[in-house]
Amino acid sequence: MSQLRLNSADDKSLPRYIDWMTLVLYFVMVAAGAVSIYAATNSHYTLEALISFDQNSGKQLLWAGLSFVLGLALLLIDKRLYDAYAYPFYALMIIVLIATAFIATDIKGSRSWLTLGPVSLQPAEFAKTATALCLAKLFDTYGFRLDNWKSYAIAGGIIVLPMLCIVLEHETGSALVYSSLLLVLYREGMSGLVLFAMASVVAYAILALKFASLSLLGIPLGIALCFIVAMVLTVAMLLFYCRSLTLGRNVALWYGGTGLLVWLLSLAGIDVNGWLYFGVVIAVSVVYLLVGMLHDDLRRVSLTAGFLVASVAFSLVVDYAFQGMAVYQQKRILVTLGVEDDPKGYGYNVRQSQIAIGSGGLTGKGFMEGTQTKLKFVPEQHTDFIFCTIGEEQGFVGSMAVLLLFAALILRCVVIAERQHSTFARVYSYCVACYLLFHLFINVGMVLGITPVIGIPLPLFSYGGSSMWGFTLLLFIMLRLDADR
Repeated sequence: MSQLRLNSADDKSLPRYIDWMTLVLYFVMVAAGAVSIYAATNSHYTLEALISFDQNSGKQLLWAGLSFVLGLALLLIDKRLYDAYAYPFYALMIIVLIATAFIATDIKGSRSWLTLGPVSLQPAEFAKTATALCLAKLFDTYGFRLDNWKSYAIAGGIIVLPMLCIVLEHETGSALVYSSLLLVLYREGMSGLVLFAMASVVAYAILALKFASLSLLGIPLGIALCFIVAMVLTVAMLLFYCRSLTLGRNVALWYGGTGLLVWLLSLAGIDVNGWLYFGVVIAVSVVYLLVGMLHDDLRRVSLTAGFLVASVAFSLVVDYAFQGMAVYQQKRILVTLGVEDDPKGYGYNVRQSQIAIGSGGLTGKGFMEGTQTKLKFVPEQHTDFIFCTIGEEQGFVGSMAVLLLFAALILRCVVIAERQHSTFARVYSYCVACYLLFHLFINVGMVLGITPVIGIPLPLFSYGGSSMWGFTLLLFIMLRLDADR
């Protein structure tokens, strides 16, 4: 009886401990999203049309109302249940994701939607919550630390498994969202070298693809630039990571001296075989580093040598990996990098979106006054491209207001994470922040044309019940955990 009275007292005092700032941000963004969806799908404003369930805006308000009910239910659940059922919930979602890949209806080449009567749901949106809870449960396990390969493998497996399941559904964009959880691992002790390696991979891929049509010393310029960047990063690692001035200086002199020799030979009219040159230069560097391991920090120097070898190997296989992608994925990447210009084909959405945002100017054309929006130039404008409606009608001021709302929400998640007394609540809250950050960066980036179009919705703004429910799950579970801190 005492336990029951304690739980009852906790329920009554719950409103005192809810983070109301996060809750207010949530409601403001949901309301702004519904209004933006109405502006993107209607020509004239009427209150009846705004709340009509026959309109997308009305349907979004319905999803929002159901989300609020869901949120209240999540707040009333004992927070210990989230910890107790984290693993079973994760296992269930993995099963659902695999089943979805085989039983879902093919929609535009994707099998990611389950139809339940009049409702269609995307399990990948709910798998984010399951993965966040599972990762939080793992780190809350007594004695677990990211200090060995086994712990890295377990944590990485929890993140990669749903990604692979979603790739089976041909939803690459949704799968990439889970890569943002690497930032959570970094916060919990993962070496910064992993993030450094990931950033290097992205840089090599961009260089190799963007400059593939040009050549240097008889090899593709993109690959040559990858080799050069890898060598520069190797020297930087020797100086700042290995703290070895001698190794860093000697390797830098080797690179600089051979580069100067090639330049002098070219002035003399002597052609140099690029493959032979880079092969010899990099091979000698690796051998020198292996010898240097005997007199310096074995682990750090060996990692640096491994980084150089891995960088060269990755640079050589970028093109093969790229050719293995679907044609539409290749085209979108090439259009984003500026290698191809396809304004009437794969670059149409982005080009029209840029026109819409640019035409908004400083203060925008006004609510319901966007010509690009009203004439339906931008496909999917109420879903993935909702941000260009805001840019056209509300201008730079409105766009910045939306970005500031997201910045406030993400920072609030970080604040909530840092004030937790339990590892479970802290890790989960950081997962929510990382999901929001990734969605914001990719969605706004693809609308502006600085990232490829991969079908990532803008949280709480883009039309869709699954996305709305998914982020409601994430945020309200975080609020419940925070209320019990």
